Amino acid sequence: MLVRPRRSVLYMPGSNDRALEKAKTIPADALILDLEDAVAPDAKVEAREKVCAAVRNGGYGKRELIIRVNALETPWGADDLKAASEAGPDAILVPKVGRPGDIISAAKVVTAYDAPDKTMLWAMMETPMSILNVREIAMAGIEREHRLTCLVMGTNDLIKESHARAYQDRFAVVPWLSMSIVAARAYGLDVLDGVYNDFRDEDGLRREAEHGRTLGMDGKTLIHPGQVATANEIFSPSEDEVAWSRKIIAEFAKPENAARGVITLEGKMVERLHAVMSERTVAIAEAIADMGT
Repeated sequence: MLVRPRRSVLYMPGSNDRALEKAKTIPADALILDLEDAVAPDAKVEAREKVCAAVRNGGYGKRELIIRVNALETPWGADDLKAASEAGPDAILVPKVGRPGDIISAAKVVTAYDAPDKTMLWAMMETPMSILNVREIAMAGIEREHRLTCLVMGTNDLIKESHARAYQDRFAVVPWLSMSIVAARAYGLDVLDGVYNDFRDEDGLRREAEHGRTLGMDGKTLIHPGQVATANEIFSPSEDEVAWSRKIIAEFAKPENAARGVITLEGKMVERLHAVMSERTVAIAEAIADMGT
């Protein structure tokens, strides 16, 4: 089973040379090199050049590299997509995706600019239209040519545009998160929780990350390197989870259980769907171990 850990996905400003260099030492699973929100308008072109050079030059180890471009309708969007496609990151994050056509159009542009096959698309879910159309957006991932593999929740923008209140229990946010998780799972995509803004509040980050993990998120987007360790811890399978998963896999692998849909293991009823879940848990744990984080 081919999986990539996405426990910690850290935004890095594309215009900051020091940040791009420091990112090579941060134990995040993935880095979003940002050309959009983190970059002032007069620094957009320079940031594009720096980010694409950083991707081409490498040095980031096994970290997944994602370039967040500006929207196609902005003055920088088309050039961002062209440059990012030519640089060949692991993924390009498309902002403000509101309809499946936004992903389909981006995929056509990326393919036209001969992006390598490994370069996937991630969709930023940050508007009410994103949530209304999340099923159709996620469905675009069925077609390999659309390159869509991950949904990224933009909770700050969703709260702003919906006029909701940002309470700690995320009461207003939960329906949007849940709808996106269900859509992602239905069409085989990963989904990442939004950022926690107060990077000095370790307890708050832990509480929100645990909340996202309970809902079913694959990981959390982050705004500060100090948040990485907490996200890595919370979104990693525990030793007990991995050990139990290995037992399930081994039990279903026995010849006498090959045709069974349900077995009993240590006094518990275990279905074959649990074996599939266990395979993913073990694959994630092995991939984390391989990254050394």
